[in-house]
Amino acid sequence: MNNNATYSHQPWDKVKLIGQKAPLRLRDIWAIRLRLQIVNKTRDLALFDLAIDSKLRAFYLTRLRVRDVAHGKHVASRAIVMQQKTQRPVQFVITEQTRTALETWMHRAQLRTEDYLFPSRLRASEHLSNRQYARIVKAWVKVIGLDPAMYGTHTMRRTKASLIYRRTKNLRAVHCCSVIRSWKALSDTSGSR
Repeated sequence: MNNNATYSHQPWDKVKLIGQKAPLRLRDIWAIRLRLQIVNKTRDLALFDLAIDSKLRAFYLTRLRVRDVAHGKHVASRAIVMQQKTQRPVQFVITEQTRTALETWMHRAQLRTEDYLFPSRLRASEHLSNRQYARIVKAWVKVIGLDPAMYGTHTMRRTKASLIYRRTKNLRAVHCCSVIRSWKALSDTSGSR
């Protein structure tokens, strides 16, 4: 018996672009911020600003709690997050604009210290999922006329570093601003110098 049947199978990711996702440009950042402010999306604005400032992976960003970035009702100028994979702390600076957006969001959502900073609207999950965050990022870039296939959650992580490099043309400056050594992060929090 001859079984020479042809089987045509198209991979699920055939149209999906692979490789690095592009970082946002400064004009794209301002366009997204402006649109989020106009439509009064306080959660999305806080999420967008914090994603750029923190340079955190989606996994860590979506799992932040209020206590990770705020003391009482006021957002701190710096925050430290412990990486699960490496067990090393990552410190980041929270700009004034981001602090304002976060405080507005926390007040509007009536978040408590132990709450997730970006709770899920679904009852099955306590915090925003990585997939929900990815959809939100796609919506942000789509609304300003960019191709959503070219951008993703890692876009947010890469944006600040690319802006620093474009401004300084200095890789060392990017490294210094993007990576803060563990001992430095720990010494800043312990109060000893």
